[in-house]
Amino acid sequence: MVIVTQAYGPRGDNLVGISDVQFDGHPAVTIKIRVPDGHEGLVHLSPLHGDARKVKPFDIAHGTRLELLCPVSGQPLDYVGEVEDQSGAKYFAIYLTPQLSRGTMVMVSDVWGHYHSRIVDDFELISAWAANHND
Repeated sequence: MVIVTQAYGPRGDNLVGISDVQFDGHPAVTIKIRVPDGHEGLVHLSPLHGDARKVKPFDIAHGTRLELLCPVSGQPLDYVGEVEDQSGAKYFAIYLTPQLSRGTMVMVSDVWGHYHSRIVDDFELISAWAANHND
C-alpha cells in the first residue's frame, strides 16, 4: 500500500495534516478548489493510493473543471500536462518532497470525478507498479 505522508504546494507549503480530517488514521492531503461559478473551499483527499474518498466543501457536479490551488498560499498548483485519455482533463502537481521536484509528485486531475491521478517517484510511475502489486 502506498500512503502519501508528506505533500507540498508550489511554494513548498505543507498540505498534509492541515485539518483534522483523517482516512483510516492517516491525515488528509488538502487542496483548495474553485469552481467556475466562483465558489471555493477545501477538499481533503485520502492519502491512500487508489482510495477515491475525499471530503468536499459543497456539492460538485461530476465532470466539473476545477481550479486547483494551494490552501496555504492560494497559488495555483503547478501545471504538469494534459491527461492522455481524450477527456480534456489536465494534471497538476502535488510535490512529495520539499525540493518540489517533478521527479517525485502526485499528478492530480482538474476534473471532478476523473479518477486518474498518478504518483511519480524518482521519475518512475509507481502508480502502475502499485496497481499490479496488491500484496
